[in-house]
Amino acid sequence: MSQLHFDPATYAEFIRVEIPRYDYLQESIATAAASVAAASILDLGTGTGETLARVLKRHPSAHVIGMDESDGMLEVARRRLEEYDVTLRVADLLDELPPGPFDLVVSALAVHHLDGAGKATLFGRVAAALRPGGRFVLADVILPDDASSAAVPLSDGWDKPSTVAEQVGWLGDAGLDVTVAWQEADLALFVADRPVA
Repeated sequence: MSQLHFDPATYAEFIRVEIPRYDYLQESIATAAASVAAASILDLGTGTGETLARVLKRHPSAHVIGMDESDGMLEVARRRLEEYDVTLRVADLLDELPPGPFDLVVSALAVHHLDGAGKATLFGRVAAALRPGGRFVLADVILPDDASSAAVPLSDGWDKPSTVAEQVGWLGDAGLDVTVAWQEADLALFVADRPVA
């Protein structure tokens, strides 16, 4: 199912049924983002603003640009994040990224909609948009080593998860230092830093 067909009014309930560890995943992103001094943040796949709401509790004075392909989802995010300095725009993940540099780029449950080449392209653009010392925090659906451990329902043609090793490779090829902060079944959190020198 395309995100354009998700109902913004019921998305929060829907996603927690689809992904029981959703709140843990979101809180893990915010925790990984907390140790970066972030005055400028880019969010890829903003949706209803769940990730940004948590990240902005750690960085309340940051200027944020959020991108999502659904204006309906972004409308929910606009209302939710109105107290912060947030600019939201309708855009696809493969569109050119807003000009940086950014101290922090975050993304939750969006990048798995890209095929391998699309992920590699996006990771290169993210690396170029990060300032030296900046961080990319990515939490997403992955292809687990043991297919029987997969728990997140997938839709053919829409969901295109890759393995952890593939994504570590593409992030590394983009010039980022990558750590897999955690992996559980078919979910993983990647923390990728742009080296200072």
